[in-house]
Amino acid sequence: MRVLVALALPMVLARATQAVVTFADAIQVKHLGASSLAATATGGLNFLGLVILPMGTVFIVQSFVSQLVGRGEHAEAPRYAWYALAIAAIAAVFTVAVIPLIEPALGLTGYSPGVQTDMSRYIEIRILSVGAIVGVEALGNWYGGLGNTWMQMIAGIITMTVNIVLNWLLIDGNLGAPALGVAGAAWASMIASWCGFAFLALAFWRRWGGAPRTAKGHGRLSRGELWRVVKFGLPNGFNWFLEFAAFQLFVNGVLASLGDETVAALNVVLAVNSISFMPAFGLASAGAILAGQAIGRDDKDAVWPQVKVTLAVTAAWMGLIGGLYLISPSWVLSLFEEPGKSGDLVAIGTGMLAISAAWQLFDAVCLTFAETLRAAGDTAWTMAARILLAWAVFTPAAFIVVNVLDGGAIGAMICLVAYIALLSVALALRFRSGAWRKIELIEPALV
Repeated sequence: MRVLVALALPMVLARATQAVVTFADAIQVKHLGASSLAATATGGLNFLGLVILPMGTVFIVQSFVSQLVGRGEHAEAPRYAWYALAIAAIAAVFTVAVIPLIEPALGLTGYSPGVQTDMSRYIEIRILSVGAIVGVEALGNWYGGLGNTWMQMIAGIITMTVNIVLNWLLIDGNLGAPALGVAGAAWASMIASWCGFAFLALAFWRRWGGAPRTAKGHGRLSRGELWRVVKFGLPNGFNWFLEFAAFQLFVNGVLASLGDETVAALNVVLAVNSISFMPAFGLASAGAILAGQAIGRDDKDAVWPQVKVTLAVTAAWMGLIGGLYLISPSWVLSLFEEPGKSGDLVAIGTGMLAISAAWQLFDAVCLTFAETLRAAGDTAWTMAARILLAWAVFTPAAFIVVNVLDGGAIGAMICLVAYIALLSVALALRFRSGAWRKIELIEPALV
């Protein structure tokens, strides 16, 4: 427990700072009205859909490095940082090419014209930060695999601080800066992301934070190793991407027609939930580092005791936050309501936030087992399970509940809870099967 918490605390803070960026963009534009809030919160969600595939792909570098550390082969680790950075660079180029397609794509949704215009501009600006965001995940997870989770936390604090300050300057034009509104929030997030990456890139270059230097004869990059990174990383990336794509269809296709206030309320609920999700994700990732190190030293029997501790801590955190959502949903949502406004956002969102309390413990199970399976290299099966449940169960169920049965946002939220519950059972059963024990993540020639 002590080892887990010591390793997890910086990761929890790092993930919390990521959540604050989304939270801050939404809360710092709330005074501009429901349409601006909907454009910013939903724009942030849609932007994540563009960056989540390469983010999930480079995340696998943590698995490789943690297993190398378990084997005592620290000198092999630096190469994997370069493989992940190469993926980040490719992602930056490809996503910039998507910019001309954003406005036409949003024109196919049911959002109001004002929301479409602001959201399009927000996403177009934030796309310029894809290289930085994926680069932070690449180097942050590389350091995490080494057992140093502080570096990504520092990068996250830099990003969060710069974002909040620039939001204050650029949204309303304080201190003589241009008043850019929703676009100002996007510029703030983009610049802040590059500041966080600049710190990690300098740290890696100078080998700060206990990063090993490449020993003679260990620095040559290998296409075979890069292929293994892609082979195990890409299913993890598609895992995240295709599940999230189903969720984007849910928000942009199923709920968009319910009106700006409902969309704004839903995305505020999601932004609030990121405050519980991101630290829990940090806890699960820390547990995965320890599981990966145990697998690397060929002590696979030590993985389950580690998983139990990780699950207990993660569930305790999410259960506590879920209790707050259940007891005081109106108070939490009132933070996003401008004083003197009608209170529609709170009225619409209160039921949704209270229902979201039901998925907290299921999400703790999902995160813990998904991260442990990823540490073992069992990424293809988890991808298939998420895709099947997201596209064959959740998406059609949400469409039927909202559009056929007229269940509204509350009915859609119940579908989301059911999906997370089913996924938690599937991942737990996969871990229990022991199939992950047979996977060889690191190329046998290196062992």
